[in-house]
Amino acid sequence: MNATPSSITVFDIGGTYLRWADWSPGHGLSRIQRTPSPSRARLPGTAVDELQSLLVDAVAQPVPPDGVAGISMGAALDHRTGTVYASAPLWGAHERPFDLLAALRSARPDVRWHIVNDVTAALLHLADTPVAQARSKILLATISTGIACRSIDRRTGAIPVDGCGLQGEIGHLPVSVALDGGPVELRCDCGEPGHLAAYSSGPGIRRLGEVMRDGRPDRWHASGIGTRLSSGAEFEPAFVAALDEGDPVATRLLDAATGPVADVVRTALCLDPQLDLVAFTGGVAVALGHHYRASLLRHLDRSGLYLTSERDPGWLRDRIVVCGPGQADGLVGAGLATLSGEAA
Repeated sequence: MNATPSSITVFDIGGTYLRWADWSPGHGLSRIQRTPSPSRARLPGTAVDELQSLLVDAVAQPVPPDGVAGISMGAALDHRTGTVYASAPLWGAHERPFDLLAALRSARPDVRWHIVNDVTAALLHLADTPVAQARSKILLATISTGIACRSIDRRTGAIPVDGCGLQGEIGHLPVSVALDGGPVELRCDCGEPGHLAAYSSGPGIRRLGEVMRDGRPDRWHASGIGTRLSSGAEFEPAFVAALDEGDPVATRLLDAATGPVADVVRTALCLDPQLDLVAFTGGVAVALGHHYRASLLRHLDRSGLYLTSERDPGWLRDRIVVCGPGQADGLVGAGLATLSGEAA
């Protein structure tokens, strides 16, 4: 057991950005800094080994001498050891295990390193906030460049994992999506076709939009989202603005993207009715906010839980929330995980 650190350097590594700050339980986060993540998308053609080395260098540099660091890592990793199995947003289809913990210890042996999955980190923070205090069992899903979820039993603090140290890699579940009566086949960033993330992640929603545009170009270009994109707007703000004005094409695009996610929610609640909070975070879900929740509920209202949705409609609705600012921050969660690791 180590002495409780006065300050922890915390990192949140995503497919788009790498964020870091100093954190302590008493003072919270210092000024958050960020830089683009060294990813396949930002550095096309760069070998995965080189991308991983760039990541290690970027994380090792900000930690003070003899410091303590906690990492929220956007990747499928062994919760027990910190070995990274894969990260489609960072490295595409590459699946050779990467011992990130060993690489960081080699780069900075003076630092005490702690690593958790980014959804685990966000869930630890959410479970520590007032919104979760009256809840016993929580599932948190992140909808961003990638998609994954984790669950925790607040009564025990347990986040269960399987024999590989994994839980909740829902972004790579096989799903089906149809538009205009026909199936849509899209490829996930991991290289496989038909995964949830291929349709419902941030890049997936843009790809679905391209399918809609190519299938019905007149309707697309006359829509609120189409006219904004044609005038040079970025996709994300154009999408949100079109939803705000009730654009039916943007609403249809969102419903197509959330359909497979609603299927996962329905199945999770069917199999584990003790889940009394199903929360969503990540860049996509947070940016879309009440639109995202409303879209999920449209699916669940049409096809919910057998008997329960008819006899007690509020039972399911009351469990679905989209996190607001400061409710599920991977940086804070990395700090909480580090405190737990230091005390072990």
